[in-house]
Amino acid sequence: MPNSERTPGLATARLPKDAYAERFTDLHPQLDDHEAQVAADRCYFCYDAPCMTACPTSIDIPLFIRQIVTGTPEAAAKTIFDQNILGGMCARVCPTETLCEEVCVREIAEGKPVKIGQLQRYATDTLMEKSAHPYQRGAATGKTVAVVGAGPAGLSAAHRLAMLGHDITLFDARKKLGGLNEFGIASYKSTDDFAQKEVDWLLSIGGITVEAGRALGDDLTLESLNSEFDAVFLSIGLGGVNALRADGTDLDGVEDAVDFIARLRQAQDLSTLSVGRDVVVIGGGMTAVDAAVQAKLLGAQNVTMAYRRGKDRMGASQYEQDLATSKGVNIVYNAQPIAILGEGACRGVSFEYTADIDGALKGTGEMVEFRADQVLVAIGQTLKDAPQGLTLQGGKIAVDVYGKTTVEKVWAGGDCASGGDDLTVTAVAEGRDAAMDIHSVLMGKG
Repeated sequence: MPNSERTPGLATARLPKDAYAERFTDLHPQLDDHEAQVAADRCYFCYDAPCMTACPTSIDIPLFIRQIVTGTPEAAAKTIFDQNILGGMCARVCPTETLCEEVCVREIAEGKPVKIGQLQRYATDTLMEKSAHPYQRGAATGKTVAVVGAGPAGLSAAHRLAMLGHDITLFDARKKLGGLNEFGIASYKSTDDFAQKEVDWLLSIGGITVEAGRALGDDLTLESLNSEFDAVFLSIGLGGVNALRADGTDLDGVEDAVDFIARLRQAQDLSTLSVGRDVVVIGGGMTAVDAAVQAKLLGAQNVTMAYRRGKDRMGASQYEQDLATSKGVNIVYNAQPIAILGEGACRGVSFEYTADIDGALKGTGEMVEFRADQVLVAIGQTLKDAPQGLTLQGGKIAVDVYGKTTVEKVWAGGDCASGGDDLTVTAVAEGRDAAMDIHSVLMGKG
């Protein structure tokens, strides 16, 4: 956590007290009944729907939109939850502009897709607000499964396995469940404590025992879990962050963007959070955008987001980049950090402009310096403390197409596992699919 005494440029309460609630309102408020009907009426209900193919969880999008049109949003929600039990959160945070909506026939023909994400939220919120859980547990199988990590993949796996009749013990290192849904997503994308409400709703199926505050370590090992349970599913996330190869990373005012976002997400009073007057965010992905936008919303005067490659190589979608600039964030492309400047506390960052020459990123020798009393580093995460005995691939736990690891009775999914992309919706799909394979093996069918 930054120390404002050692970093004079950091300050709390940069805004009037009532300005925080206004600035951090819901990015896409829920559609009302009429808006949902108008939006749903634009769907062509394609037979071989490209939007469904583009969805990592393969939700039957034409069906759930037709159910909204016929005035049965609860049925639409059930269609969504059958494939994606975290459909409520995914409706809020999925980059639909690069998934289902990007391939929508309306988008291709008119440049204006059906509002699939907002319609998904309308349906799922309608059902969840009734406090009804649409699933019941199957007949008890007598089998036990340990799920380690209560992020999107772990929650998805735990719910599916409980629904199939297995007894689940859900472990998580934090005292609060949810993983990145709770700690790593911009607060304006998930308001009103939705992440925890969704966790409580999901757990209401029963059959899931929660052991929070327990991480893999001395008293909880993969070996002990493997001997105590019939199967183990690992969804431990990444945990570590990539090191910035630049001088000055130990100066006050420099921190990982993921820590900044987590602290903001858990703050009861946003006015108590310290933020710089001049903030530099290093990175080009979704985390970098979330950190930059929220720094600006907290009252930073100047926020610069610097990425070492060109605009077309950024991990953040064009929509996210446009969102950042609309909030006043200055995005600088082709600039790699050389050093964070200052004595004791940071006062600026020195960058070298880059160029892509014959497929290789090279410095041009041209330098630029940005003032900064706060530097947020968002250059990716890395797997931390992988359990012994597991094979790694590309720095992550190696798994096959079913999520099986190289250790018997152990599966893995989500960010910690090889393959796929680092999206909430992909993690949900991996948890669900691994759960189905675990079920097949435990029932002697796999």
